[in-house]
Amino acid sequence: MLKYSFGILGIVLALTVKAQYPGFALLQNQETFKQTFNSATKNVSGIKSDFIQEKTLSMLSDKITSRGNFWFKRKNKVRMEYTHPFPYLLILNGGKIYIRDGQKENKLSASSSKIFEQVNRILLDCVGGTVLKNPDFQARVFESPGSYLIELNPVAKNLKELYQKINIFIDRKDFTAESIDMFELSGDHSSIRFFNKVLNANIPDTLFAIP
Repeated sequence: MLKYSFGILGIVLALTVKAQYPGFALLQNQETFKQTFNSATKNVSGIKSDFIQEKTLSMLSDKITSRGNFWFKRKNKVRMEYTHPFPYLLILNGGKIYIRDGQKENKLSASSSKIFEQVNRILLDCVGGTVLKNPDFQARVFESPGSYLIELNPVAKNLKELYQKINIFIDRKDFTAESIDMFELSGDHSSIRFFNKVLNANIPDTLFAIP
């Protein structure tokens, strides 16, 4: 009877995974994927792309949609320049953070706040290919014919109080991030989708200079 119970449990778990992520199945050899993923991302020195960000607030039925341009350069350099509907600039450079919102400017150190440092690392890990090495999360990997899905479940206490989970969709062809979905405990949901990607483009360091 116990043997049959485990068999039924396995079927239920498999059906739950498929219902949770239609078209995706749990990757059986997660360790092999980690090795391939790490090897592929080491060959990417920089990424230039456009992005669309959608924010769904639990209190509102409409989505807030923003657009802009994105740059990433090893190591630890990110520039997100929002162009629509309002100009907004975020630069991450070696632990330093610069934000320009209209006429307001703010300079921060990622280490000034533990949660800010962790969120900063999440973004860098997602685009830099080091996300599976982050000890603040427990990861599961799923696959479909065109993409991998890395599901990150927070284990760090302060992140568990903020996020339910973070999903990263990875292109099977080049192992770069297609999109990042962040599910907050509040019920809010943010999604960033990258498109028109150019890998290993010549990106000047001046783009990441903090004034």
